[in-house]
Amino acid sequence: MKNQPDRKILFRSDDIEICLQEDLYPEKFSRSMMIEGKSSFNLLFLLSQNIHLEAQDCGTRFSFKKNQYILHYSPQESTAELWTENLETLHYLQIQINYDYIFHLINPESNKENADILENMIKNNYIFLHKQTPPYMTVEMHMIVKEIVSYSKKGVMQKLFIEAKIIKLLILIFEQFNEKNTVEESPEIPSMIKKFVDENYHENIKVEEIGKRIGINQNKIRKEFKAQYNITVSDYIAELRMLKAKKMIINKKIMIKEIAIECGYEYVQNFTRAFKKKFGISPEKLRNG
Repeated sequence: MKNQPDRKILFRSDDIEICLQEDLYPEKFSRSMMIEGKSSFNLLFLLSQNIHLEAQDCGTRFSFKKNQYILHYSPQESTAELWTENLETLHYLQIQINYDYIFHLINPESNKENADILENMIKNNYIFLHKQTPPYMTVEMHMIVKEIVSYSKKGVMQKLFIEAKIIKLLILIFEQFNEKNTVEESPEIPSMIKKFVDENYHENIKVEEIGKRIGINQNKIRKEFKAQYNITVSDYIAELRMLKAKKMIINKKIMIKEIAIECGYEYVQNFTRAFKKKFGISPEKLRNG
């Protein structure tokens, strides 16, 4: 039997505890025990594939895919066992928050909307969202989790940073929950990719980089994005960049090289080539009429 992977505490205060579990070199399978404190909310982000969870107090079992998450309220102290099989990595992040902290943060006595949010949290309505399956992390959630894991400062700066990130995570979860009855769920992976590209197309990003940053295999990214939007990821990035470049080119105060950099091109020659291919004319000729 494989030993339990190390439990790394990233942050601990009177109200919040953040733990990272990661077993990068499983011999056969990995197991881990997760503790939920009395009157606590637990955010659990599943960062590796095919994680099984069994709640010890009620015997309930869950199976998670990579990048799913749950927000669970535990009225009493409880434990859960998590494991993987067939040499698969066990990797997840647990954020445990005291009830009193959430109560004062949301302030349910101030209005009905706040009271409803807290009630939904206590009733564990945030565990299952779309079609009775655990929700997937959004791109923004991914970025926040990575920021929390990689943050190196200690003391009051870390405390303020962690609390701000937790508030942002809760806002994103509430927004995702409130959208479930008003919009038809779009395929999660293509929509995650599109959102990421929409926000970062001006950077020098490639499909491989997208895969690393949002935790999805690059071949899966290419296949599912093309199937959903009938365009490749690379062509979609190029389209966004060219639309932005065409808007900027009319401003003669901005150098062509600056436009290229702003649109995600490291070399102005590549930008000029792409621009001419798209519009049939070079940036200089279009600018000069």
